[in-house]
Amino acid sequence: MTTQEERDLPYDVFSRACPSRGTLEHVTGRWGALTLGALYEGRFRFNELRRRVDGVSEKMLSQTLHALERDGLVHREAQPTNPPRVDYELTPLGREVAGRLIALIEYLEGSMDQVLAARERYDGRVA
Repeated sequence: MTTQEERDLPYDVFSRACPSRGTLEHVTGRWGALTLGALYEGRFRFNELRRRVDGVSEKMLSQTLHALERDGLVHREAQPTNPPRVDYELTPLGREVAGRLIALIEYLEGSMDQVLAARERYDGRVA
């Protein structure tokens, strides 16, 4: 739970006690970044999202979505249907954060030839 004292302090992610550090971990962790990136494409049901984020387990996706929802980045909407339908989408804050992540993802994807060449040079020196 966030205290008034925590809200009154200036936020500094480099400070061990700063609450922004936890959010940064949720956003930049492997599954958080991929989940936000996928949700940037639109609204998904849980299993659709799991298929889109290839390799994530059901447990990890569930934990990731809970953390992102708690941080106010993801909205979860349960439909009272049979069977139950649950949809996930980005909040306005989540959309802003995901947009910045998408820019980084696109930059990295566009730079992979350089990265792979650097890895090859490095591995040649180490071997």
